[in-house]
Amino acid sequence: MIIGTALSNSATKALLLGSGELGKELTIALQRYGVEVIAVDRYANAPAHQVAHRSHVIDMTDGDAVKKLIDLEQPDFIIPEIEAIATAALAEIEAEGVCTVVPNARAIQLTMNREGIRTLVAEQLKIPTSRYAFAQSFDELKAAVDRGIDYPCFIKPTMSSSGKGQSMVKTPDQLQAAWDYAKASGRVDTGKVIVEAIVHFDFEITLLTVRAKNAVGDIETYFCEPIGHVQEHGDYRESWQPQAMTAAALALSQDIAAKVTTEIGGLGLFGVELFIQGDEVWFSEVSPRPHDTGMVTMITQAQTEFDLHARAILGLPVNTALQKIGASAVILGGINAVGVVYEGLAEALSVPDSEVRLFGKPEAFINRRMGVALASSTTVDEARAKAVQAANCIVVKASE
Repeated sequence: MIIGTALSNSATKALLLGSGELGKELTIALQRYGVEVIAVDRYANAPAHQVAHRSHVIDMTDGDAVKKLIDLEQPDFIIPEIEAIATAALAEIEAEGVCTVVPNARAIQLTMNREGIRTLVAEQLKIPTSRYAFAQSFDELKAAVDRGIDYPCFIKPTMSSSGKGQSMVKTPDQLQAAWDYAKASGRVDTGKVIVEAIVHFDFEITLLTVRAKNAVGDIETYFCEPIGHVQEHGDYRESWQPQAMTAAALALSQDIAAKVTTEIGGLGLFGVELFIQGDEVWFSEVSPRPHDTGMVTMITQAQTEFDLHARAILGLPVNTALQKIGASAVILGGINAVGVVYEGLAEALSVPDSEVRLFGKPEAFINRRMGVALASSTTVDEARAKAVQAANCIVVKASE
């Protein structure tokens, strides 16, 4: 791989579609290797906008706007960070050979919509998943639940992230509200929702899986140590690495992740979410990019998930080794306000072996991630306790 000089005619350019906290760290990782980064989002001053070489604000679901911007910037790589993207436009651009879509346009189309990836994994690859059905109307949804999904179950938009639009339904009288919420809260209304039966599992993990070139240029699959996490309302609140699990479950998890990512193809890091019960493993979801729970790698690995994604994209060697035990805890906004201030940073950083990343988002919402606390220790329990303690020191307030 030959890297040019940023902001010159020889520049190697990467265009990020989505510029949140994950995009910010990826921008920094790419820039360390001399890549010129253009950050794009639906609102101004998003986290990656603040560190990229250039930024743009567009409606990323508008195919014409996406193609116009790509024609303007002429990037070598297009790297999606979020679900709400005009995937058909990316497929056209890839077919024209204009630039490389990471990991590829088919992967983005499959994984941005739960219907595509669930059908591929369960029906083509025959990998165990929860029982599921898709519904285009409330009547179809009710029929699917009555036919065998049963209660309790989960109702989700087919295109969403961070738990948006997701509900657990315990009784029939909650079904209508869950349908309405899923239809109204997805990133894009695809006309369908997915209903999933509950899987009774011991814990869930994110298995960061990397498709990268080895020393002779062949693509190999590499795995980070499994990441355990806690979710509330479908959105992550804590993560830690490593998650203890049986050797059989780990081997099966890696086998499933390898099969899914090999079928998807391309180069880069994937966040494969799995349910674990004893030695049994069920596939949940896959993201073809760094994963929010993987922010813990900023304190546990020499090469973070962002470094691994950048290196894999550029055809560089990767090292997924764990260096130390660590945990992350989310710092929530707690208020609805613009231009907030943060108190307690000194106290948070006084927690032994801790770090804090404030994302710099221009607007806070009650349940919006505004930062993350990181901590390391000799045990997972101690690391988690430190990370939570540090996160709780940070108070988000409205500016006066």
